[in-house]
Amino acid sequence: MADLPFFQNPDQKINLTQKVFDWNDRILKVLSFLAFGVLVYDIGYNKVVQNNHLAVLYNILLIALSIGYTIRLFSKSEKYRRPRFIIEIFIILFLLATAVFNLIDFQIGKDIRIANLQIKSFLVNLIIFVLFLIELSRLSLAINKLKVHPAVVFILSFIFVILIGTGMLMLPNATTGGITLVDAFFTSTSAVCVTGLIVLDTSKDFTFMGQFIIMILFQVGGLGIMTFTSFFGFFFKGSYSLQNQLFLKDYINEDNIGRINSTLVKIIVFTLVIEGLAAFLIYSLIDKGLFEGVGDRLFFSIFHSISGFCNAGFSTLQNGLYESGFRLEYNVHLVIALSIIIGGIGFPVVVGYFNYLRHVFIGTWKMIFKRTEYIHVPRVVNINIRLIVLTTFILLVIGFISFYYFESENTLKGLTGYGKFVTAFFGSVTPRTAGFNTVDMTAMAVPTVLIYLILMWIGASPGSTGGGLKTSTFAVAVLNTLSVAKGKERVEVFSREIVQETIKKAFAVIQLSFLVIGLGVFLVMIFNPEMAILDVAFEIFSAFSTVGLSLGITASLSTGSKIVVALIMFLGRVGTLTLLVAIVKKARSQNYKYPEESVFIS
Repeated sequence: MADLPFFQNPDQKINLTQKVFDWNDRILKVLSFLAFGVLVYDIGYNKVVQNNHLAVLYNILLIALSIGYTIRLFSKSEKYRRPRFIIEIFIILFLLATAVFNLIDFQIGKDIRIANLQIKSFLVNLIIFVLFLIELSRLSLAINKLKVHPAVVFILSFIFVILIGTGMLMLPNATTGGITLVDAFFTSTSAVCVTGLIVLDTSKDFTFMGQFIIMILFQVGGLGIMTFTSFFGFFFKGSYSLQNQLFLKDYINEDNIGRINSTLVKIIVFTLVIEGLAAFLIYSLIDKGLFEGVGDRLFFSIFHSISGFCNAGFSTLQNGLYESGFRLEYNVHLVIALSIIIGGIGFPVVVGYFNYLRHVFIGTWKMIFKRTEYIHVPRVVNINIRLIVLTTFILLVIGFISFYYFESENTLKGLTGYGKFVTAFFGSVTPRTAGFNTVDMTAMAVPTVLIYLILMWIGASPGSTGGGLKTSTFAVAVLNTLSVAKGKERVEVFSREIVQETIKKAFAVIQLSFLVIGLGVFLVMIFNPEMAILDVAFEIFSAFSTVGLSLGITASLSTGSKIVVALIMFLGRVGTLTLLVAIVKKARSQNYKYPEESVFIS
């Protein structure tokens, strides 16, 4: 081999080796996408794949994928850490073993079933899905090479997931009686935009597969597809380029480029921990007699823990948490309410307080056991975090008092003292973009409905899984109004001055929200003139703020109204200002200044 001219030039050998690895990466992407397509066909249609040629193709894909990942192990451009190396070795061995067992028709645990699939089929499908996600994630890291504005990429990522979700929900096995394109699009948009408005009964019209697809959609939509793909892309690639880091910092609200990876890990780990803990508590606290078996109870717990944390508002119950039997599970309501608050308060707040508590703990530990002086680090919890927490607390208190007062003789009547407290607390939490209901929404008093409109409009906090105007935007607008009333030239809070750019953005977002909501109400009233204006307004406010609460008109909307509401849900999730930034050409730097003149405003 050494005498062949093929290897006489070291540079040619290096170039050839690199080309082999590059082609291997391209082939792996094609194979993983093709295998995922076969998987979707297999589980999505009424007849399980019995075609021998397709079965052989599936096994060939498994073997080819294992070979491709084996070749990738020897690539010097890949940075393998021990966890990644172990996982990829496991994937290779699992793919090979599965292909061999399929070819010799060897059965393993055929009596053990998960989600109506044999344990072997379930694990193979899971691995194929993971491989598809890995290759998609690696591909997403190259997106910064395109000269596209980050806002455009952010918007397109949501459109991509919505379209994929629409296609998945239209699979025959996803529904019990079929679904139209508009209803599939509406449901997918509602899930990805973590809204919770439904035109079909999630509990009856969707199969387990359909409910699972919806759960995946609002999990991905809650955190953002770029968060998922960036995390997996980094884990299975080993590093970020500087371009990747600059591209991602805006998505996760991280100013320090060097902390992007650690922040991504914190977001993913924190999400999984909170959702896992909530699922465990729901499973432990809820009455087991409400379910047919352990599997139903477990899926209910996982579905509602994710739906709560992501502020999605989807439920596997026909009447939501107001379902007979479930409406009295007050401890479960508290768990879900706390999940909603944590998910809606924003990851910057969580990361900020995590860093603060870690600093206090480590500093105190060193002071006590190592006799070192405690080092104070100022502004670990910045003005943004403090303003969000204070605004959230005030809104929760106002919502609780209002709901308890106005509903004492309506939806709270006949409940125990503890029941009234939990229901009122849940009622103050859920309009903040969550969408769950523990009372009959159509029986609420008019003042409560009007207060819900305001709470829904304000919504959750920036950098969270929720939507709406955002607490910080509302707080800045209120502070600016108070400053004008006092005759102050600056907006100040917590001994800090808020910059003018923030104030201008806040009022731009408020103006755009009124424009979109007003246009939405106008269009729905054109398509459905028989509906009451208050019901339509409530629906549009709920859609724009990605809340998911309704006064019972969603299923009765016409096709035109469904499309309007779906578009408003999308605008509410991605942000109207983000959309404007993406489509409006940025102005050049202004090297001039006109004379100033005042405009009368009264």
